[in-house]
Amino acid sequence: MTSARTSTLTTAQIREKFLHFFESKEHLRLPSHSSIAPDPTTLFTVAGMQPFKPQFMGAAAKFEEGASKRVTTAQKCIRVGDIENVGRTRRHLSLFEMMGNFSFGDYFKREAIAWAWEFLTGPQWMNMSAEQMYVTIYEDDDEAFGYWTQDIGLNPSHIHRFGADENFWPADAPAKGPNGPCGPCSEIFYDRGPKYGDDSWADYHQTRESARFLEVWNLVFPQYDRQEPQADGTPTLKDLPFKNIDTGMGLERVASVVQDVPDFYSNDVFLPLIEKIAELSERPYEGEQSVSHRVVAEHARAVSMTVADGVALSNTGRGYVIRKILRRASRHAYLLGLREPSIYKLVPLVVQSMGEAYPELKENQSRIEAALKGEEERFLRTLESGIQRLDALLNQQEKGSVLSGQDAFTLYGTYGFPIDLTREIAEEYGVSIDEAGFDKALAEDQELARAGSKYGKSELFGGADETLADVPPTEFVGYGQLEASGLVQAILSGGESLPHLPAGSEAQVVLHRTPLYAEGGGEVGDTGRLEWDGGEAQVLDTHKTAQGVFLHRVLVQSGELVVGQKVQASVNPERQATERHHTATHLLHAALRAILGSGVQQKGSLVAPERLRFDFSHGAALSADELSQVEQLVNRWITANFAVTWQQLPIAQARAAGAMALFGEKYGDVVRMVTVEGGVPYGSATVTSLELCGGAHVERTGDIGAFVIVGDENVAAGVRRIEALTGDVAARWVRERLTSAGKAASNLNTSPEQLPERVAQLQAQLKAAQQETVQVRRQLTQAQMGGAGEGGTQTRELGGFKVATARLSGIEAGELRGAADNLLDKSGADMAIVVGDKGLVVKATKDAVTRGAHAGQLIGKLAAAGGGKGGGRPDMAQAGVQDPEAALGALETAF
Repeated sequence: MTSARTSTLTTAQIREKFLHFFESKEHLRLPSHSSIAPDPTTLFTVAGMQPFKPQFMGAAAKFEEGASKRVTTAQKCIRVGDIENVGRTRRHLSLFEMMGNFSFGDYFKREAIAWAWEFLTGPQWMNMSAEQMYVTIYEDDDEAFGYWTQDIGLNPSHIHRFGADENFWPADAPAKGPNGPCGPCSEIFYDRGPKYGDDSWADYHQTRESARFLEVWNLVFPQYDRQEPQADGTPTLKDLPFKNIDTGMGLERVASVVQDVPDFYSNDVFLPLIEKIAELSERPYEGEQSVSHRVVAEHARAVSMTVADGVALSNTGRGYVIRKILRRASRHAYLLGLREPSIYKLVPLVVQSMGEAYPELKENQSRIEAALKGEEERFLRTLESGIQRLDALLNQQEKGSVLSGQDAFTLYGTYGFPIDLTREIAEEYGVSIDEAGFDKALAEDQELARAGSKYGKSELFGGADETLADVPPTEFVGYGQLEASGLVQAILSGGESLPHLPAGSEAQVVLHRTPLYAEGGGEVGDTGRLEWDGGEAQVLDTHKTAQGVFLHRVLVQSGELVVGQKVQASVNPERQATERHHTATHLLHAALRAILGSGVQQKGSLVAPERLRFDFSHGAALSADELSQVEQLVNRWITANFAVTWQQLPIAQARAAGAMALFGEKYGDVVRMVTVEGGVPYGSATVTSLELCGGAHVERTGDIGAFVIVGDENVAAGVRRIEALTGDVAARWVRERLTSAGKAASNLNTSPEQLPERVAQLQAQLKAAQQETVQVRRQLTQAQMGGAGEGGTQTRELGGFKVATARLSGIEAGELRGAADNLLDKSGADMAIVVGDKGLVVKATKDAVTRGAHAGQLIGKLAAAGGGKGGGRPDMAQAGVQDPEAALGALETAF
């Protein structure tokens, strides 16, 4: 399969040309932010401008790479609100690259328009035909109209004005809000010519949908501050003190134009993926008709990128969204006939096409492949379970009936069962599907997905809590002291500010200075006490806002706390246990990377007084030897009693020193670096611990006392969790286990040292007894069944089929299947029915199934008569029953 391309310019070359062009316009080139959102407003990075939210709101334009009011990036973005359209349309992608140039109070409309035009039409750049360019502007934006017609020389017939619903950001902001920064937009479209459609630009004005006219660039001009409308409803738009530029060029869109291919899926990035899918499935790619090829290719790229960024496939949050995307790809691979894991085989092609621009793909290739393969294996097992569930549902339906839309969606959402496959199997049963009900359930689920990837001004530019708007950040002094005096700056309850708080009441209290650590970086917030003349309060927890204001949740026990009151704040002694666990977490992280490799990345942590929990990327369970090595390495640090120091320094200097930073975390210009002043040997290397961290730590590693790993488990695809204890908590845990082992050894008349051997002996005896029981049950089954026509068996003609039955007692439900196989073979019947004390099994030969026999439908009737339920395939079905005699008695009327 090949695709003709009229340009040798690759997607990678287009990306590089864009960045180089804006560097020539004095823009600072910055790397792409992680696909994990830089702020909590969305799960993923959904726009090129999102990482620059602070700069758009007035923060200094200072970055690790330098300071500049002009920035350019190639940003990987994830949007999943319309995931069902991916593969079905020419324009929807879940992962796309947004090429952006940004100005933070520097240049504005004239330059942004001129440079967009120069890059798109310039001979040394994209060299796209100026005559085929069309532009949309906001209906009142005469300034932009002037630049397009006078500076650029664009024919006014190639410009069209739209209202605020189309060409304003956010949409309809002047009339509907929300309040805050907003502005008009100008979009650039390219006419791809008659071979992509015979519609005209005038047609496009009406439809806004076209394969011929493709939007390639969007210029957003935030120039207004939208405030409350006037009394008569007239919008209030005031000029911002400084104006910004947020522009974006869709890389995949421009590549399809420059390479003159029908859509994304024919460009140089996607085509190799689709060719590989066609090879694996032995199903040729047929363009827009081959939706499954397109879905698998697009989703393989999206999932690879997000896993490289540290997203772990899971049941919650962004891990759930990415897992859902991968499972959608797996469903389509299944529809292509692929019954073995296959999507992970596309990862090398993704790395090959995008690894230079996004080196995290190269660095994590093996981990990505392992994560995808493991999830595919699990999903294929789930898909088989879905088939069994669907069979059971259809067995309860009469021919000509309708399967509910909710049942169809449950199969889709829980088992990943595609509606196409549900429809196909249901047709075999003569059952249709309530597709309207399915669509409704799907729409509700999609609405939840959109909530996870929402994108709008109100989300990205939401203001701070008005109650704390004038409260300065809290001074934290708790690294070096556990007591400090502070002034009460605010008391908050239910979002309202209170002047005082009486005894017996609970609220959030803000101090100007505090020794209590606010929850963050995995470390729990401190508890403690507040004391003042005539009163005291218990601090139940401590948190902080994004602006650095500490919120102490307090319960006043005596007296009255008032704003302006001077208090003495103290931290509970349990903080020392928290510090032990936090420093031990750093040592654990370093030990895991030394023993398992640099692919280990932190995925989450909990640091509390009673334990530590550390989640990390790793594709396999740790062996007992690996766990022992990790534990020993940490305890070597503890025994060495190294000093633990920390210092504030510029982030560039901390990185140069080799400090460990969490991928996807946002750090300021100045960071706190925590160092264990000494390394421990492992093999030929010396292992050290150096991390960026704002948490509380011990002064020397010896203060940790002891370290013991108490748990190791898998928590998500490619993510493991270790739980460990330190200090007194660890010593108590060890003593409790030794006591338990001693009691168990005493009960088994042995010593603790010989306990494993004694348990092994008992296990061997138990296994032998179980095998003997199985033999006895088999003999019992044979004795009850005898030969055909003997003992408890009977053969008769029913509904045109020769049916053999057997009634057995004292037989486990799991053994009924084997008995049915045996009866079918010995009797020569078309169908065999074996009834036990609480269950029954129906089996049918292939010939009988061909002639219309259906074990699943038959067992549904028998089970109903016996007070049970069940189902299965045409050739085999199983059910549980309360009354086996009644089930067998219904046989005559079941055919």
